[in-house]
Amino acid sequence: MAKILIVDDSAISRKKLRAILEAGNHEIVGEASDGAEALEKYQELSPDLVTMDITMPNIDGIAALINIKQYDSSARVVMITALGKGEKILEALNAGAKNYITKPFEEHKIISFIQEALE
Repeated sequence: MAKILIVDDSAISRKKLRAILEAGNHEIVGEASDGAEALEKYQELSPDLVTMDITMPNIDGIAALINIKQYDSSARVVMITALGKGEKILEALNAGAKNYITKPFEEHKIISFIQEALE
């Protein structure tokens, strides 16, 4: 079981991810709706892993990933993206993301990717 921070500007996406991750026996320690809030929550909660949407207002997911990695180089972040964002996924992986999940969510893939990122 891991402590997970969910970062997504969509409340519906956060709710779906929470349900999937809790069903996989993970603890959701917090949620954030943009990249600035993500860094604050990361520093406050010290989660084992972060799920990070790429497209968000204020500070996007890639900038937030970079900020979190600067704060904690061992941070484990799994990016969330809509299909067809290949260049953004590559940018995120190059910036230190452990993996990525595409929307719409597939429950078995999410649990599998989270487990891989935690190993």
